[in-house]
Amino acid sequence: MKEKIKNGASKLGLCLSDEQAEALIKYYDILIERNKHVNLTRITEPDEVVTKHFLDSITPVLTGYVQGNVIDVGTGAGFPGLVLKCIKPEISLTLLDSLNKRINFLRDAANEMNITDGISFMHSRAEDAALSPEHRQQYDTVVSRAVANMRQLSEWCLPFLKIGGYFLALKGPLADDELNDSEKAIKILGGEIMGIFETTIPFTDLSHKIIVVKKVRHTPKQFPRKGKKATEAPIENIYKMR
Repeated sequence: MKEKIKNGASKLGLCLSDEQAEALIKYYDILIERNKHVNLTRITEPDEVVTKHFLDSITPVLTGYVQGNVIDVGTGAGFPGLVLKCIKPEISLTLLDSLNKRINFLRDAANEMNITDGISFMHSRAEDAALSPEHRQQYDTVVSRAVANMRQLSEWCLPFLKIGGYFLALKGPLADDELNDSEKAIKILGGEIMGIFETTIPFTDLSHKIIVVKKVRHTPKQFPRKGKKATEAPIENIYKMR
């Protein structure tokens, strides 16, 4: 498992130390053990965890935009955020999730991985946290993986960003369609689409895409909307650009 992690990272152009690979193995061990009691992942086989969780979570580093103060919105079992912190220990990372049992798991995992500096854990819904002055426009990078469609995800994520920061949305094969559908909403929310970064996950034929959005304007103060409002009415139907 250790060699597969290191070799896979090498195929992505990254050199991991033995300590980093061993930290990810500890992550795997606690993930599998806790998964017996808390539903964290359906992927449990070692090879699949390495490729579909660990190596996939590394790919945002390849964009060059994982830097500074980073928040992982809807982190779940810590993908991609906790893996990114292992790979880039210099970042300050906040892991946000709406389920406290996941946050408790992530605290334990970070402790066992010996990743305790520059990391914080937030039990909250994204739409609540993004309206808080403590978190609104406080981050250089927002990452999110497999949380919601791009239109809704942009409403949750872009308010967290400073102007000049980047939103990295890890998506699958429908990324282009999602981006087309969310283009107007992203503009209203203060974002500018930079493009789609595509990569193949080592040891697989899986082609994954990362939508890259730059924050260029302040997000209007009424966003994100709470509850079902974010899904009931498209942003462009209720807000007109001035």
